[in-house]
Order: sequence, then C-alpha cells, then structure tokens
Amino acid sequence: MTLIPYALVRRSARLLAPLRYLVAHGWLREASVDAVLAFLHPAWRLNRVFALLSARRWVADDMLALTLLPNGNWRGAQAGQHIQAYLQVAGVRLSRSYSLTALNLDGSLEIAIKRHPGGRLSNRLLDHLAIGDAIEVGEPFGELHWPQQADSVLLLAAGSGLTPLLGLLRHALQKGFSAPVEVLHYVRDAGQLAFAHELQALQQQYRNLRVRPMLSSQLGRFAPEHVRASSATAVLSCGPSGFVAAVQQWWGDTAATTPLQFESFSPPILTGETAHSPLLMRFARAQQEVLGDSSSSLLQQAEAAGLRPAHGCRQGICASCTCLLLSGAVRDLRSGAVLSEPGQAIRLCVSVPLGDVVVDI
Repeated sequence: MTLIPYALVRRSARLLAPLRYLVAHGWLREASVDAVLAFLHPAWRLNRVFALLSARRWVADDMLALTLLPNGNWRGAQAGQHIQAYLQVAGVRLSRSYSLTALNLDGSLEIAIKRHPGGRLSNRLLDHLAIGDAIEVGEPFGELHWPQQADSVLLLAAGSGLTPLLGLLRHALQKGFSAPVEVLHYVRDAGQLAFAHELQALQQQYRNLRVRPMLSSQLGRFAPEHVRASSATAVLSCGPSGFVAAVQQWWGDTAATTPLQFESFSPPILTGETAHSPLLMRFARAQQEVLGDSSSSLLQQAEAAGLRPAHGCRQGICASCTCLLLSGAVRDLRSGAVLSEPGQAIRLCVSVPLGDVVVDI
C-alpha cells in the first residue's frame, strides 16, 4: 500500500527543489531523502527516475511488452532511443538496455523484452515484475532517427532488432509521414514475429506501409534478392551483428549516397584478420597491469582481470562504458577506426587494443 498517490509523485519534481538544494550543499544525504520518499511511494526519488509498471502483454511467443509510467524526474525521450533498466536482486544491481517501442501521449513508455535462456534481468522482469511494481530506468540514448526527407524508407530487422525500428515507425506514421515504407522482419518461425497483429493493423491503416514477415526457416537469412525490388532511398537496420554486417555489405554494393543507419544488439564480430599478439594493459585508476591480447574487447579483458568498470548495453550504443585512452591505440569494432590520441574518449565494450595501452579505469 502506498501512502502518496502516484499522480502527486509525478507532479512533485519542482516541489522537491528545496531538498535538492539542501543535498547539494551537504545539509542532507540524498540516500536518506530517497529512503523516506520510497517509503511514501516505491517510485518516488529525489533525482533518480523510477517507473511504475502499468501494463504487460505478450507480443510474441518469447517477447513481452511492458508499459511504464515514469516519475516526475523523467525528462522525455525520442523515438528510436533506448533506456537502461535497473533492478536490485539479492543485493546485486542488474541492468540491461531495452529499446523504446512506444512513447505515449499520457507520458508512459513501452519497452519489449525478449526471453533469453540464462538472462538474469530479462527473465526476472518477464516472470516476476507485476503491475504496480517500480523499476529504475536511466537516461535515454541512441542515435537512430527517422529519415524525414526520404522518398521511400526500408526497415530491415532481425529478431528483437524490430523494437527500435517499431518505435520510429509508429512515431513517423503518427506525424504524417506519407512516403512508401517497407518493413522486413527476419525471425526463425512465425511465433517469433513480434507485434505482428499491430503491424498488420498499421498496414491496413496506412496505405503507404508494407510489412513482410521473413521466416528464415523458409527463406534463409538476409540476401540481396529479398530487397532487389526495393526503391528505398533510406535504410535502417537493427539485429545481431552478423545480420547488420550483411545489410551493410548489400547497401555498400548498391553505391547508395545515403548512409545506412544501423544498430547491432550483439557485440561486433572479431574478424580472422585480428591479431592475437600478447600486450600489456594498464588500468590507471585501479593501478593494475595485466597481460592481454588483441582478440577481445577492453571491457571483456578488464572483467577477466577482476575489475568491474561501468557498462550497459555492451554494444557501443549507450556510452556507459566510456573512458579515456591515456596512451596506446585501439580499434573501434563498429567502424574499424583506429583511435590513438591521448585523452580521447573510447567505449570499452567495442574497443580492442592494438598494442600496449593505458586506459583511465
């Protein structure tokens, strides 16, 4: 039972300004203030964003959509972005990145969670998060955006890669985008076609939208012949790194002048050209030196050395693992670019050392 109505909690951000002043000047501890606010309502905090679960529905055999209503500290988001979800389980703070599939007029937002065998946070949310429960969410991030000036748009998704593209599609159609849009969603079987009923309803409502379910059990993986008839001038793609790499190869072969927008929800694949030579890694703040190699990301190797650097998506999107490269050189697995400027910001999860390195963690 809550002592304060949630409507008041959501309107209270400005009312808490005096408490923030006292915390900022050392008169109060934020943790103590948060403890009192959480006693009054589980989603109430001084600065942190907590959201109340208001609805849950299965949108595929292995995917659940959750509707969350954030507290008054939420500053909004853009379609196509992601949020980090946090949950304390047995004293351990778990986190994972989820795409925003909808931003609703009432201020609520929707995320979709796919079941992963052994997934510590995803399975906990799927099986135990109940209506009225609160979870913490982070600031939105992500750079995908709708190509508003395109003559036609092609959305290529594999598995849960549909989720950020669906958020963008919903928003664009609601805002009156009228150029042709085609959606290809690759899954293994029909039971994994997430949001299938909604996509069909959108196709009936908007004459410029065409949705093509692509069952890999029948059609195989993405191939150029699947999109040979497309006249798209803008393409957005999201899925596993192998799928995205195949789309990148096709789009590059078309000699298109418009850059491909893409996101991968799995780490980039290390190619066979990557050297496995030993090297020395120094973690400056931890004052630790370890032997490493050029076949794994800095994040993986730091964790193997017993360190626990901040991280989130492990895909190079959320920037939670950003730190400074103090010396040496790394390769960005997303672009292949070599970064070697001292003091340059790098993302640990997609940076592979090319030689001896010093990083500020």
